[in-house]
Amino acid sequence: MSEDEGVLAARVDHLFRTVRADDGGEYTFEEVAEAIRAKGGPTISATYLWQLRKGVRDNPTKRHVEALASFFGVPPAYFFDAAEAARIDAELTLLNALRDAPVRQLALRARGLSDKSLATIAEMVERVRELEGLSQEDGSR
Repeated sequence: MSEDEGVLAARVDHLFRTVRADDGGEYTFEEVAEAIRAKGGPTISATYLWQLRKGVRDNPTKRHVEALASFFGVPPAYFFDAAEAARIDAELTLLNALRDAPVRQLALRARGLSDKSLATIAEMVERVRELEGLSQEDGSR
């Protein structure tokens, strides 16, 4: 597998792991394939989606890329442009964080505070993250 092929598989995998179904779980390959078909997209099978995610298949058609991008709510460039992928991944991380009710509540309560107060709160959060052994980037241990 070439570096480019690995990037495509990694990005497809990242979308499956990051963009969540209404129940909070990962979409299944069949759910994605069915949703694409229901929107009038190209014929795509659950098996083909698995192959793209695992890097077994590495050359999707333009229509398949567009359909996948549409389903996951990203531009097609996400799959091929590193800068675009990084920007979108940051947005997805933020959206996932805001799905957590206490995080969302904290963010909403901070709205309207002065820049100085927000900076103080950010410093406090960083200190607590250090105490709990959480990374600065994504909240993982």
